[in-house]
Amino acid sequence: MSARNDVAPDTLGVELTEDGIAVEYNDGRTVFYHGVPRKAEETVRTAPAKDAHVLVTDASETQGILVYVNDLNTHDDILEDTGVGRIMLDDEEDELFPGVVVRDHQMRVEVEADLDQVDGRVFVFEEDEMGERSYEIVSPDSEGADERSE
Repeated sequence: MSARNDVAPDTLGVELTEDGIAVEYNDGRTVFYHGVPRKAEETVRTAPAKDAHVLVTDASETQGILVYVNDLNTHDDILEDTGVGRIMLDDEEDELFPGVVVRDHQMRVEVEADLDQVDGRVFVFEEDEMGERSYEIVSPDSEGADERSE
């Protein structure tokens, strides 16, 4: 398999619905992340060997950036056409967006958000061929936050 590069994300259209989150790619296609995201305080750590996608919205919650973390499957050209970014964690951690840090933990991806530095919301999606789970990173004082994510 050839090496993969970091790809800068474009701003994409976002729609938050009661059934999930829709992201419109630059090429006109839409991806839909099903279900209401579970709330997690400040940090999400994915299960091992899952695909991890991070969505950071703006304050209007109608636009945002979507970044695949450590994705080895998607070609650079496809990401550039869709506007989706990719970050390959060569080091143990990297800043994805001001206030949003991603870390590599033995086949798991950890996403930590300082919501005082982020204008919008931060969502983490983990998926594989067996299914998907979604999280929203919230402040510790947010009502309804789960005590811990896996």
